Amino acid sequence: MLMTNPPSAADVKLAIEGIAKRYGPTAALEPTTLDVRRGEFLTLLGPSGSGKTTLLMMIAGLVEPSAGRIWLEGEDITARPAYRRDIGLVFQNYALFPHLTVAENVAFPLEMRRLPRVEIARAVAEALELVRLPHLGARYPRELSGGQQQRVAFARAIVFKPRLVLMDEPLGALDKKLREELKLELRKLHRDLGATIVYVTHDQDEAMLLSDRICLMANARIAQVDAPSDLYNRPRSRFAAEFIGESNILPGSLRRTAAGGWQVALDDGPDLACLPPEQLAEGRVPVLIRPERIRLAPAAAGEGFAATVETVLDLGGIRRIGLATSGGLRFEAIALGSATGGFAVGEAVACAVAPADVVPLAPGAAS
Repeated sequence: MLMTNPPSAADVKLAIEGIAKRYGPTAALEPTTLDVRRGEFLTLLGPSGSGKTTLLMMIAGLVEPSAGRIWLEGEDITARPAYRRDIGLVFQNYALFPHLTVAENVAFPLEMRRLPRVEIARAVAEALELVRLPHLGARYPRELSGGQQQRVAFARAIVFKPRLVLMDEPLGALDKKLREELKLELRKLHRDLGATIVYVTHDQDEAMLLSDRICLMANARIAQVDAPSDLYNRPRSRFAAEFIGESNILPGSLRRTAAGGWQVALDDGPDLACLPPEQLAEGRVPVLIRPERIRLAPAAAGEGFAATVETVLDLGGIRRIGLATSGGLRFEAIALGSATGGFAVGEAVACAVAPADVVPLAPGAAS
């Protein structure tokens, strides 16, 4: 049953309850419930077709939900038209008016609200200052670089002090160098404004850098919502483990030890201690070990289980080292070039992994 009253938590800016979207028999978004906290930068992350943009468009009022409700600052806005939601929008394609100057583009939301001209001029100047374009107000979009145009789009989205800012892959059309620059600017902009931002991307690095929390999506539903570090270190599914960062997913069995601890017995590999698993019972499980969390040492001097180096790929700053146990379990380690010494193909090594870095996953879960 859907709520008839708004969520009561004082720190909840946006509450999504049971929102779903269907196009005939196809589910673009399964029933979804999510809270966004006041002042939070929350990223909807996932592959194409995961439902992230559909969810964003329903929050914006540009797509009508098939079921569920949306609350913004305690108000039910589910049926409210987009222009009455007081939400700022930034898209990948900038969506600037080519016949208006930068200042006129930024002023447009204020003109529509019929604010006094003096107030508009002051707000536009403040917004352009925030995005570091105070000197380009008289130019037209065609006279700007892609990065500058996207900054103008940011300024237009925040100039009227919206209750919520939505961004749909705003850096997707920019080259790598510009993307890196604007990521840092977005972080600073969020800190300076204290705005609540919901951001869509398929880029895991972007999500990890920008977000207070990440809502990872797959197959038209939420897979996991967590802080970036928790999503990386303690994913709850194989999909989450593989989508975020590098991963070794190894078959094994989870079991209690006689001393009351927990360990995983890897197939064709060693028994490794792990932290107490969340909501998992003893039995067969896939096990995540991040390649960079494996510490290598010469076999004679190091602690851990034995393996043999099969491949070494030198990528400049790092090396990717392919390894195998005597039983045939294959996995990869990643280390700084200077940290791996002179390990060579065929060399015997010792591999150590801390219990916190041995992560049992839900068996059979893809999302």
